Amino acid sequence: MEIQEIMLKKFVEVFGDKENKELFFTPGRVNLIGEHIDYNGGFVFPCALSFGTYAICSKREDNIFRMYSMNFEKDGVVEFSTDKLVKADVWADYCKGIVDIFIKKGYEVKNGADILFFGNIPNGAGLSSSASLEVLMGTMVRDLNELDVDMVEIVKIGQMAENQFIGVSCGIMDQFAVGMGKEDQAILLDCNTLDYKYVPIKLEDVSIVIMNTNKRRGLADSKYNERRASCEAALKDLQDAGVEIKNICDLNMEEFDKVKHFIKSDEALVRVRHAVSENVRVLESVESLKANDIAKFGKLMNESHISLRDDYEVTGKELDSIVAAAWDAEGVIGARMTGAGFGGCAVSLVKNSSIDSFIKYVGERYTKETGLKADFYIANVGEGSRKLGDL
Repeated sequence: MEIQEIMLKKFVEVFGDKENKELFFTPGRVNLIGEHIDYNGGFVFPCALSFGTYAICSKREDNIFRMYSMNFEKDGVVEFSTDKLVKADVWADYCKGIVDIFIKKGYEVKNGADILFFGNIPNGAGLSSSASLEVLMGTMVRDLNELDVDMVEIVKIGQMAENQFIGVSCGIMDQFAVGMGKEDQAILLDCNTLDYKYVPIKLEDVSIVIMNTNKRRGLADSKYNERRASCEAALKDLQDAGVEIKNICDLNMEEFDKVKHFIKSDEALVRVRHAVSENVRVLESVESLKANDIAKFGKLMNESHISLRDDYEVTGKELDSIVAAAWDAEGVIGARMTGAGFGGCAVSLVKNSSIDSFIKYVGERYTKETGLKADFYIANVGEGSRKLGDL
């Protein structure tokens, strides 16, 4: 039975049969290269995936939202009105946050809805299940209330909801990638200006294989804050010394080598070396894809992981084990951690003829080294948030 049929059956069971039902979808995302540089003024290079979060939505004539998630069935139906939007520490807070920001920005949200959700993004894997839910909700709120809001605005509302309502200081990459994704294209995004361009990914006989370590990212938040503070301190050192930059990633490697002696802390020095070199790798990756040089792209992925492991120190045993196994597997073009680090996922490019043997080899070796079982997803590069049709 297809996802749509299963969801439709559940919708009727939970909310009754409604005439005006619509199906919406927002993907997950993976960042192909460009890690921990969004807050250093660098470029990121994400793409939307073919799996994500689905919703069946039926418009109501009042301002009440009733929500049910097939991923969190124990929570039952979560109900709230636009008059009272209070955090309750459940998954539906991400949806409440979207409604809250729409209203605060002056949009009239007069219609609620009965909504059934189902997501096939693994929770906690670092593939942006929260951003997917936020942008999906934003797309539905816009359509339900016939608001004149473009997707970039929905993306910004998604980030604001997570920052202000949920209380997580995320950048904008995740929401941007899931909202603005295009089939078979990655997005080169300047996180400061939101300038972006699409870059075709012609993989032909190669696939993106995502490797989930199934190690929860327990350290990510505190270590993220430490890394960010190191970079901010280094930026101040450089600016105080008269180096005219606004962000760390304004430097290229040659310029970095000339001014690195101004950075007072040895730890901050290696953090900055990662940020500058990673930004260079992102731009080289774009050029390699334009030239259809997948081998060069794979090499840059490998170099990215090494930099994240040795200079930024955000990998950990599980990510290092799974990436090292991938590097040794037949048919691999490149592999690296993706996301915040300390667990979650790695991403690899693998020749289609070797995918089965790759998964077997990497899976067995990873379990032997860590005692954990990895999951693997063969990902296609998909479209961003959209309505799929009427039901």
